[in-house]
Amino acid sequence: MTSRRRTGGARAGAVGARRRAPRGAADHAAAPILDFANGTPYDDYVAAQALHGLQRPVTDVPEERAFLVTTQVMELYFGLIRSEWRLAQRMLDDDQVVEATAVLARSVRYFEALNAAWGALSWLTPAQFNSFRDALGEASGFQSAMYRHLEFLLGNKSEPLTRPHRRSSAVYQELLDALRRPSLYDSVLAVLARRGFEIPATADPAAEYTPSPLVEAAWIRVYAEGGPGDELWTLAETLTDLSERFSDWRYRHLMAVRRSMGAKAGSGGSSGLSWLERSLRRDVFPELWSARTQM
Repeated sequence: MTSRRRTGGARAGAVGARRRAPRGAADHAAAPILDFANGTPYDDYVAAQALHGLQRPVTDVPEERAFLVTTQVMELYFGLIRSEWRLAQRMLDDDQVVEATAVLARSVRYFEALNAAWGALSWLTPAQFNSFRDALGEASGFQSAMYRHLEFLLGNKSEPLTRPHRRSSAVYQELLDALRRPSLYDSVLAVLARRGFEIPATADPAAEYTPSPLVEAAWIRVYAEGGPGDELWTLAETLTDLSERFSDWRYRHLMAVRRSMGAKAGSGGSSGLSWLERSLRRDVFPELWSARTQM
């Protein structure tokens, strides 16, 4: 017992010695800078004060702030994901498939955080939501221009869904440009065409994507001829991950609406729950899913 205590004491002493070792200049160098000529560099970079000033609830109901903050966080993620998908699309157009796949893979991680944001509202009861819902007027997530950009990039094109933004000229023009440009999936299929797969020509980039048996056959061949490490196989699996996470977001949105307001009509005039149910049934990158039945 005695020797065991001595060993423990020696060990503790050694640890203490290690902890006492950094002194003087080293301690001084590790101290944080506490004095700045103007605002902190952190706020200059993050614009934290501006961000916190953007929460302007329209009621005195405490629960509204959580609803507002969660919605704003989602908008920031929508903008980040759009930026990443545009980058990936440029890389695909330049045949940088490996690099584009890496960008798409990290956007899958963003969706994991985006989907988790719904959990911040899982406590919201119908009574709590109804306590501030009427004050929102006609405001609805259906009107998010940045979310519409994501849908267009995925190939879910619809000219009528640009119309709510006609009175915001810059936003409206950006959406029209996105509507008329090839989608991210169009760029993926162009890669397959350049690699010798038979892919139908895109008749109208502004039209909603229609699944093709030729594209399904191309993905079946990618899976038959490739495997882990093959760039087209890896691209296919990454797109499948992305489609799954996007469907998760739609499902969590649907369930949040069901939980907080049931089947009431949406504040923006949509049919609410039934609109979200129809959206959930629309697959992203559909042939990647249908091909699995044929493999």
